[in-house]
Amino acid sequence: MATMKIVGVIPARGGSKSIPRKNIRDFGGKPLIAWTILSAKDSGLNRVIVSTDDPEIVEVARAHGAEAPFLRPSELATDTLGIEPVLKHAYEWLRDNEGYEADALVLLMPTSPLRQTRHIDEMIVRFMESGADSVVAVNETPANHTPYWTLTRDEGGAVSLWGGVSLRNILTRRQDFPQKCYARNDLGYVLKPANLYEERPNLYGEKVELYVVPDPERYEADINTPGEWKEAEEKLYKL
Repeated sequence: MATMKIVGVIPARGGSKSIPRKNIRDFGGKPLIAWTILSAKDSGLNRVIVSTDDPEIVEVARAHGAEAPFLRPSELATDTLGIEPVLKHAYEWLRDNEGYEADALVLLMPTSPLRQTRHIDEMIVRFMESGADSVVAVNETPANHTPYWTLTRDEGGAVSLWGGVSLRNILTRRQDFPQKCYARNDLGYVLKPANLYEERPNLYGEKVELYVVPDPERYEADINTPGEWKEAEEKLYKL
């Protein structure tokens, strides 16, 4: 698909507190991480890299067709670290050890196993056609979760709309909202590596484009708890 070098990066730590060994636990007949690897392998990505600190995850990743050319340093595998240093490490490892300098990275979290190959391809096309610094997969936010209908309570106990707007001024119809709101769904991010080298490293850069996922209730899953695992499996069997 791409004349650019576009690399998918799947971050997968060995440790998981809420669901032990989550990334390689059986999910619908395959290790959880395999679903993301397989959808990525069938896409227009040039390479699919798994970044992990765990030798067993390396074996599983390679068995399902991904590359796992390095073990992530332990200091980049804590549950308090943001994702930006992990992506930067993968980018720099390929550059410094193979002379392979990616033009764009696609972040694919293994905790979103319902993602389809077309989602990845459509994000890449949006990125290439828009000239954006990043593309973020999102859902349109339900009305009650937007700032226009979200209530907050200040330290003195007073209740208002988000931003301190009086409830007397609430918009009574969602059709009157001044703009649409969107929520990230973790199906993917496409980004320029330069974003990781800004003063505050980030996924987004200056110009951000949205990829609004069609039919998101079918494909959205962010598995971090046993309950979310069960819900995602129920969705999987309906795809």
